[in-house]
Amino acid sequence: MDVLRLIAKGMSNAEIAENLVITQQTAKGHASNILSKLQLADRTQAAVYAWREAVVGRD
Repeated sequence: MDVLRLIAKGMSNAEIAENLVITQQTAKGHASNILSKLQLADRTQAAVYAWREAVVGRD
């Protein structure tokens, strides 16, 4: 859920990795898994999904 939330905030894999104290490769893998499991084509669709499902706040 943290990775999806950070994707929705527009963070790159490098920024996600730094924020979560993981490697960039791990961040990329998590992002890829999210897209696959949710059947989304790209990070933009993931961000829209996160907003629609209230994964991120509307502040």
